[in-house]
Amino acid sequence: MQFEPGDRRRVLPRHLRPAAPVEVFSYTIRPVRATDLPHVREIYNHFVSNSAVTLDERRSSIPYWREKFALLTKLNLPFLVAVSPGGVVLGYALAQPWAGKNAYRYTVEDSIYLGPGAGGKGLGAALLQALIDACAQIGIREMVAVISDSGAEASIRLHAKLGFEEAGRMGRVGFKFGRELGTVYMRRALRPSGRRRGLFSSSRGR
Repeated sequence: MQFEPGDRRRVLPRHLRPAAPVEVFSYTIRPVRATDLPHVREIYNHFVSNSAVTLDERRSSIPYWREKFALLTKLNLPFLVAVSPGGVVLGYALAQPWAGKNAYRYTVEDSIYLGPGAGGKGLGAALLQALIDACAQIGIREMVAVISDSGAEASIRLHAKLGFEEAGRMGRVGFKFGRELGTVYMRRALRPSGRRRGLFSSSRGR
């Protein structure tokens, strides 16, 4: 197709225009660094202020996350972040002690949160699978998820997709945003490829 000089129809028909480049959602999953903690804090605080996915009502602080980072490092438990090519923290996942007694040292509770705009792109599944793999490598045998029963259908589906099974429910154990909330417990047995060396320090009565 040719156009005469001065012809205003210089724009090609839609079917002849070159396709626009497809933006690829890419990221790297790696262990958290101290410099990531402010971004992790902001992701979590977004859910504290705007969602019942977490039953926390007070926004977390940088000292809180530094303390958690130090504790998980001491216990040799994974704390992962997903980072964009530009260095933006898109989400995080961590494993923490299920309970304070040493008898629970082979069981952990997972926590996974994605930043705004990062959901619905497979990142949640990738982060949770990376967390499962990291836990298996250090000898963890069981992973537990405690999920709010309000507006957390996506989290329940995500855990079910990764092999978690519902283990029970507790109703009306929380209260946030003026309404009563319950929790859904899910669990998955892991296949440890390593040996658990560290012990969880007990802060509770024997």
